[in-house]
Amino acid sequence: MITMPNIAETLPGSPKARPVLKWAGGKVQLLAQFERYYPPELADGEIDTYIEPFLGGGAVFLDVAQRFPIRRAYLFDINRELILTYSVIKCEPQKLIEELRVLADEYEQYDAAARSDLFYRIRTKFNAQGYDFDYDVYSPEWNVRAARMMFLNKTCYNGLFRMNRRGEFNVPFGQYKRPTILDEENIWQVSRILQHAELRVGDFSTCRDYIGEKAFVYFDPPYRPISKTSSFTSYSKDVFGDQEQMRLGQFYAALAAETSAKLMLSNSDPKNCAPDDHFFENLYRQFYIYRVSAKRMINSNAQKRGEISELVITNYEVA
Repeated sequence: MITMPNIAETLPGSPKARPVLKWAGGKVQLLAQFERYYPPELADGEIDTYIEPFLGGGAVFLDVAQRFPIRRAYLFDINRELILTYSVIKCEPQKLIEELRVLADEYEQYDAAARSDLFYRIRTKFNAQGYDFDYDVYSPEWNVRAARMMFLNKTCYNGLFRMNRRGEFNVPFGQYKRPTILDEENIWQVSRILQHAELRVGDFSTCRDYIGEKAFVYFDPPYRPISKTSSFTSYSKDVFGDQEQMRLGQFYAALAAETSAKLMLSNSDPKNCAPDDHFFENLYRQFYIYRVSAKRMINSNAQKRGEISELVITNYEVA
């Protein structure tokens, strides 16, 4: 069993670790609001296990791990490229930094046209490498692939990670003038925290065997689109549509009935665009539904990135 002291106590005076990847629906902007919705048992030390079935950018995990005395963490995502990257950060941060520094230095010395060429060369190599890549056995190629993944993430359009049905990364170049491709100190900070976590590739339901009575489970699934132009449910090659949302709702209800775990879930609020859309009210009718304010971060039209509400759903009442 992996045990973890309070990370804030093990890294005195260190800068707080931040997500290493830009990610659709990342929760950094919501952390201050989320503090109110965390179960009070976190601060009281009654919760000793943190579980996240949709890891994504990991902002909530990093927040919880650095603020509360949890002792173990189990982190899942169906996106194997994501889990591979976090595994490299955990196991060989220096090798990753060295690979990423080469890419960052090359990018910095080029003009805009050459940077675009570099991006597409790396994207082509990343996709070609993935066709027969061994995701099960750790090797030096993992370091190369993780570096390419992070480079593409920091230099692609809007920081998206999107795969087509062939499993190929297909987001275009982002044309950023000064992207932070390498943040060495933050990689080391995240690596130290990940020493106390287990990483697994898998569907959200695979977390079930890890959920005990003293667990806090945070679900951050791909959001249900609130409009035809806001759809972004496929950050892996698997689409997360309404059927998957309903399967998740059933899984959530089963956990609430079968365990004493504290559950918290985020999703879009359909009522931003359709006041009569009661999809989530019906799906989570026996639970507590709250709303927080967020800025829509992924939209091709910058003028449409205004404030909207998002849902926070818990199986415990928030004071």
